[in-house]
Amino acid sequence: MDSDEGYNYEFDEDEECSEEDSGAEEEEDEDDDEPDDDNLDLGEVELVEPGLGVGGERDGLLCGETGGGGGSALGPGGGGGGGGGGGGPGHEQEEDYRYEVLTAEQILQHMVECIREVNEVIQNPATITRILLSHFNWDKEKLMERYFDGNLEKLFAECHVINPSKKSRTRQMNTRSSAQDMPCQICYLNYPNSYFTGLECGHKFCMQCWSEYLTTKIMEEGMGQTISCPAHGCDILVDDNTVMRLITDSKVKLKYQHLITNSFVECNRLLKWCPAPDCHHVVKVQYPDAKPVRCKCGRQFCFNCGENWHDPVKCKWLKKWIKKCDDDSETSNWIAANTKECPKCHVTIEKDGGCNHMVCRNQNCKAEFCWVCLGPWEPHGSAWYNCNRYNEDDAKAARDAQERSRAALQRYLFYCNRYMNHMQSLRFEHKLYAQVKQKMEEMQQHNMSWIEVQFLKKAVDVLCQCRATLMYTYVFAFYLKKNNQSIIFENNQADLENATEVLSGYLERDISQDSLQDIKQKVQDKYRYCESRRRVLLQHVHEGYEKDLWEYIED
Repeated sequence: MDSDEGYNYEFDEDEECSEEDSGAEEEEDEDDDEPDDDNLDLGEVELVEPGLGVGGERDGLLCGETGGGGGSALGPGGGGGGGGGGGGPGHEQEEDYRYEVLTAEQILQHMVECIREVNEVIQNPATITRILLSHFNWDKEKLMERYFDGNLEKLFAECHVINPSKKSRTRQMNTRSSAQDMPCQICYLNYPNSYFTGLECGHKFCMQCWSEYLTTKIMEEGMGQTISCPAHGCDILVDDNTVMRLITDSKVKLKYQHLITNSFVECNRLLKWCPAPDCHHVVKVQYPDAKPVRCKCGRQFCFNCGENWHDPVKCKWLKKWIKKCDDDSETSNWIAANTKECPKCHVTIEKDGGCNHMVCRNQNCKAEFCWVCLGPWEPHGSAWYNCNRYNEDDAKAARDAQERSRAALQRYLFYCNRYMNHMQSLRFEHKLYAQVKQKMEEMQQHNMSWIEVQFLKKAVDVLCQCRATLMYTYVFAFYLKKNNQSIIFENNQADLENATEVLSGYLERDISQDSLQDIKQKVQDKYRYCESRRRVLLQHVHEGYEKDLWEYIED
């Protein structure tokens, strides 16, 4: 869509296309489906580094993969992509989850079609209908119900628009002679009446002030569907045609279009923006669920929560984990584990010497107490470095609370360190792509075909998938209560982790040392084993979900 054209909300144009135009469109579609000649050359290998989000999933390896192809992405591979890299990590049952990846232009067409359907009934200007739909979060049924309840004036007032049936009269009342100069009520400069424009509310301002006002609202305040008339106290909303007519900067127009379409997407539970930076594609599903989808840009994410695909952990627990990592909860745990509170004024105190005789530095307190038992110091007598009051109930409770905080901190650090380690390792796997490309080219020079060297590409695929899966298994394990099934899970986790590290070692070190045939045999055996163990781990976790075998620790 050309940003200079604005929104095409007019529906009175001819619906029938000429056969010539129709044939041209079909030829264009056929051309789009043809692969690039560069990708048909099997004698060369072109590698693209994967895009890594916070979660670090692999976003694609070879240009020849079909994960980001055509206009419709059916199945978990998104864009027709198959194989291990296309769907959710090792969870084959997601094959029935169908979706398509839409461009911003296609989303706009969906939005226009929605407006068209409503307008066939209520017969209003399209831009007014868009404002009404936005007010009702694009719920057509709810709008229809309110529209025909008999109180149109109240409806239009709530939506901050002028009743279209009164527009002609309002416009006539506010008509002035074009020959007379008049001052703009914003900049106070005199202009001919022809240089002024306004809304149906009757407030008029010069075009320059309008342009600057709209640009500020859109670019600086991020407002799109709720821009009101600049007149003081006027809440009438600016329609899309007025915005597109008065703005000359194409970047501002594009931003406005994005803001309007964003409201349409956010209100539709079957649509989700791709979370990749600077990507303007939208994924459309047949029903919303926590399933993996892949955008044309290569980003794979969970449709339910929008995070990188995070099998085997559920969205609820991943959300809690991210919040836990982002906020200061673990700082509080560290304070609780390494400091104590004055038993009198509750000021936090850190011990900086060997003596257990503590004196509160709070000028209003000055309490003296024992660091070990937190009891008053006076009864301790000469026991300066040893406390013989371990059985006191209050002191025991204080020590128990500190031990619990210390244990909770150690537990969190255990899982967090391993989670971060796999995330970092996954990012470091970027370096493997250059090594793999070089080795594949070298192998082709030693009389190996392009097909025969694909085992290296497959190995890096599997390695990245295993890293991502292992990373999220530590989130799952952090909230998991201990039982017999959790022991089986930890054994599967350990086995996959060991195999993944061995495969990583083969690709990072042995790839430049061993003979070609030895490399191929070792790498193929190991990545197949990793695939197998990863599948076993994920199947066990999902079986636990289905049979309700897992119990969780509420953090």
